[in-house]
Amino acid sequence: MKDWRSMPDKNCLPAALYRADQVREMDRLAIGKYGIPGDTLMERAGQAAFELMRRRWPQARRILVLTGTGNNGGDGFVLARLALQEGLNVRVRQLGDRERIQGDAHTNAMRYAALSGDWQPCGEHLPGDVDLIIDAVLGTGLERSVEGRWARVLGQVNAARTPVLSLDIPSGLHSDTGVILGTAVCADACISFIALKQGMFTADGPDCCGDIHFHALDVPAKVYASQVLSARRLDWAGQRSHLRPRKRSAHKGDFGHVLVVGGDWGYAGAARLCAEAALRTGAGLVSLATRREHLSPLLAGRPEIMVHGVEDVAQLEPLLERAGVIALGPGLGRQSWGQALWKRVLDMELPLVVDADALNLLAEAPRHREDWVLTPHPGEAARLLGRTVRDIHADRFGAARDIQRQYGGVVVLKGAGSIIASGAHHPPAVCSDGNPGMASGGMGDVLTGVVAAWLAQGWPGREAAQLAVCLHAAAGDKAARAGERGLLASDLMSHIRRLANPDNV
Repeated sequence: MKDWRSMPDKNCLPAALYRADQVREMDRLAIGKYGIPGDTLMERAGQAAFELMRRRWPQARRILVLTGTGNNGGDGFVLARLALQEGLNVRVRQLGDRERIQGDAHTNAMRYAALSGDWQPCGEHLPGDVDLIIDAVLGTGLERSVEGRWARVLGQVNAARTPVLSLDIPSGLHSDTGVILGTAVCADACISFIALKQGMFTADGPDCCGDIHFHALDVPAKVYASQVLSARRLDWAGQRSHLRPRKRSAHKGDFGHVLVVGGDWGYAGAARLCAEAALRTGAGLVSLATRREHLSPLLAGRPEIMVHGVEDVAQLEPLLERAGVIALGPGLGRQSWGQALWKRVLDMELPLVVDADALNLLAEAPRHREDWVLTPHPGEAARLLGRTVRDIHADRFGAARDIQRQYGGVVVLKGAGSIIASGAHHPPAVCSDGNPGMASGGMGDVLTGVVAAWLAQGWPGREAAQLAVCLHAAAGDKAARAGERGLLASDLMSHIRRLANPDNV
């Protein structure tokens, strides 16, 4: 018997993400053009899921497999058979009419049944005496809302105090948008086959998928060449490889001058977080244009920031002349002071990072330019597009693309699975780092400063945004080791510094 406990978990996720229709085409090519029988692919999927199950839950003996009537259910029957042959206690509960099971799924259902495996219709209540639930009910083809009895069963899965492994994608999650269709399984882990689906990494995807694993099922590389990836997955582990140590002869002028414009009465903290984040990311100089009354506390808290009292546009002019990049918006407000500074800055031919109330002002007076990075959260994105937050959540990839088309430049749609859109020539990117502890005030201000710092150090807009989003998320993950609840934006600063230096990561 194999010692599953000794098997390493090589959970290395690829960067390429695809839509469900693209993965179905890959599956078709693997079978029809490259001669891999569908039954072989199903066997490989079930075997990969079974091996993951044994590695992650080695003590689990009582396994409940929930199956549907499609190929996802067929993968579940393969796992059930392998578990039964391993001597585990296996029960299969069928959702949908078993007479509708066809093709390779039917073949594998019969193989399981031939071993006298327990296979019954799913009743009103799931068995309670189980160690692990395998979700093999609904796959990537789901397009309509899960309702009725199916929804009740998925709800019982979520209510059970039992770990869950989903096969290919959690049942009820839309593969392309990451939105829950009525009801969806919230799994502890999910193993995706052939290609990663873009919806797994944004919107509701991270909540539903848990820890994501991947198996290519050994399909030929030419299968992937048939499709242009729909999105790219980014993380700091990949992005940090772009960084190089600084030259020994470097001086502060080599690393740019960021000007932060913001901090109306009562909002100095937002501007300070932005400015300090720019310094911690490596900008050579950082100036802050804010209300005069904020000078003393800001200088006392962070003397390295060159703080200037600015009460009107005229006082802003000399700062604009010295700046190389402008971060506009943190604590800016929407009153006359903020509006006047916003109008003046937008007339400058300098790279901009636009956030917070600067985005709300932009929504009221739209402009298009290619040298800025816009960093809206879903509420600001809704205002930029004249939609609702619900609309934005329903298709985050589409919303980021539409903002970029309308306003130009690079767009970072913040949230779970932040999305970076930079035009038709580049697929959108989605960051798989980050955690819910970062849902607190000031995090966006920190990100604005990080983006501005990379721009000041010479990175183009798209690359600067990608570096910034991943560095920000990775710093948040480091800070969250002490707990997600109570995580403050300022907790990221020391981690940003360490991560931004290749010798320390």
